[in-house]
Amino acid sequence: MGKNKYFVVWDGKEPGIYSSWDKCKNQIHGYANAKYMGFATEAEAKQALLSPYWDYIGKKAIKKTPSEVDIQKYGHPIKVSLAVDAACSGNPGVMEYRGVYTETGEEIFRQGPFKQGTNNIGEFLALVHGLAVLKQTNQSMPIYTDSVTALSWVKNRKSKTNLKECADNAQIFDLIARAEKWLKENETTTQILKWETTAWGEIPADFGRK
Repeated sequence: MGKNKYFVVWDGKEPGIYSSWDKCKNQIHGYANAKYMGFATEAEAKQALLSPYWDYIGKKAIKKTPSEVDIQKYGHPIKVSLAVDAACSGNPGVMEYRGVYTETGEEIFRQGPFKQGTNNIGEFLALVHGLAVLKQTNQSMPIYTDSVTALSWVKNRKSKTNLKECADNAQIFDLIARAEKWLKENETTTQILKWETTAWGEIPADFGRK
């Protein structure tokens, strides 16, 4: 999973440090609201395990200090907002997505894991799910995504995935159909914004597996 070699599970079947993503996945698969994150070194992982989960994911996820150039170009993220993101182990692979409040890191929804999905699909479903939640709860705040693809699909109200449907991912395609139907049947005034990762760091809804 990229540069990360160690994975901390704060809340899972057996909390601890795991030396591969597969071992970590065994501890969180099917565990509701599991809390975990990847780290490049064992020392970082050991320090993280002794610290609160939210010191690493959520309200402190915006770890990059924007430069003056960044501020002039992108400004600062709107704290009172919803942030969504997805993660996928493989392409296709095990996919999940979630939404959190940007300012606090509080998890608002989480779906998955689903078999044989893609990150683009997860990002799309997360964005539509977020839009639906904000409309249902009558909350007037913007929503952030770091996916240009998801932004495009939502704008066109249709997924453009090349993934082939099969028995393993039938649930995902059902979710796609429901998301497209919701977009066609619902008007929303929610402002959808691009999360500028290069300026602000990882989006607060990030799963921490890069």
